[in-house]
Amino acid sequence: MNELRANGFWILGCSKIVSSCIYKCVKCRRFRRPTEQQKMADLPEDRMETAPPFTYCGMDCFGPFFVKEGRKELKRYGLLITCMCSRAVHLEMLDDLSTDSLINSLRAFIAIRGTVRQIRCDQGTNFVGTRNEFVEAFKEMDQAKLGKLDCEFLMNIPASSHMGGVWERQIRTIRSVLTSILEQSGKQLDSSSLRTFLYEVMAVINSRPLTTNQLCDPSNPEPLTPNHILTMKSTIISPPPGRFVKEDLYLRKRWRRVQLLTNTFWTRWKREYLLNLQSRQKWTKERRNAKVDDVVLVKDEITPRNQWKLARIIEVYPGKDGRVRKVKLLISDPTLDKEGKRTSKPVHLERPIQKTVVLIEAEEDSQPHSA
Repeated sequence: MNELRANGFWILGCSKIVSSCIYKCVKCRRFRRPTEQQKMADLPEDRMETAPPFTYCGMDCFGPFFVKEGRKELKRYGLLITCMCSRAVHLEMLDDLSTDSLINSLRAFIAIRGTVRQIRCDQGTNFVGTRNEFVEAFKEMDQAKLGKLDCEFLMNIPASSHMGGVWERQIRTIRSVLTSILEQSGKQLDSSSLRTFLYEVMAVINSRPLTTNQLCDPSNPEPLTPNHILTMKSTIISPPPGRFVKEDLYLRKRWRRVQLLTNTFWTRWKREYLLNLQSRQKWTKERRNAKVDDVVLVKDEITPRNQWKLARIIEVYPGKDGRVRKVKLLISDPTLDKEGKRTSKPVHLERPIQKTVVLIEAEEDSQPHSA
C-alpha cells in the first residue's frame, strides 16, 4: 500500500484488496497462518442416552507410578474408565502397558460394573491389540447364538487428543494431585497397597458434585454426584475409624499408609479441584470446511514449521452437523530404492483439521467425498 501511494496512486478501498491478496498468498500462509479450526460439535448421542452406568465408556492409561517390592523398584500404571453419561470413573492398576495386562484389567472392570456396550479410546497399541483380541476371540465362538460383539470399540484418529477430552480432563485432574502425593511417599507402597489407594481415590472422585449452580444456596437440595447413581446412597463413603498421622508412612501396617494418603488426596482435591470448577468455551465460530484437493501443511510437534510436510486432502469426514473435523491426507514419503536412488511413495494419513494448515484452497465446484 505504501508502494502504491509512493508512486502517486490513491486507490479507494485499497486496504481490503491488499488484505485479500495477503490472505491468499501461499508463502504468507506457509510461514504465519495458524492451524485450522471448526465449530465444536454437539455431544454424541451416547452421552445423552438414558442407560445404566458404564454402558457407554471412555478409557485411557496414565502413569507411571513407582512402587517398592522387596528391594526392587517397579513401575505401575493406572487405567481410567469413565462413564459417558454419569461421569463416574473406575480406576484399575496395570502392571505394564501390554495388551495382556490391559485385557485383564478390563475384564476385572466388566466383572465389577457389568456389561459394556461401547468403549471410546485413542489408537494406542495396547488398545488396538485389545480390540483385535476381542474380535478374534468372538470369531471362535458360536456367532449364530451371540448375534454380534457385545463390546464395540470406537477409536479416535491419531494425533487428536482433544477428541478424548472426556477422559483426558479427568486424568489431568487426578494426576495433578496423585503424582505429587506418590512422589513423596509412593516408594513406601507395594502393588497391592497402590491398588487399594486407587480404589480409595475412585471413591473420592465419584463423590464430587456434577453441577455447581446450587452449591452456595443452603435451601437447595443436595448436589447430584456419581455415587448417587452407582451406590444409590447419598452419604459419602467414610474412611476406616482412626486418626492417621504423617508418621504412619513408616509403620509396617500398610493399610494405615493407604488411609493417610487417601485423606491427603481428599484434602487437596477439595482445595485444588472443587474451588476451580468453571465453564470454559472455545471453538464457538463456524469456519470454512476443509475440501477435497486442498493443499495443506501437516503440523509436526517435533520438527520446525519450515520442515512440515505438504499433503493433499483426498477425503473428508463430515459430522452429523455437516462440519468437517477430520480428513484423510495423501503425503509423499521419500525413500531410497535398491539402487540407492531417492524415490517417494504415497502414504495415506488420517488427521484432525487442528493438525493442518491450508495453503491452497480447492475450487468451489470440487465436491467433497463423505466417508
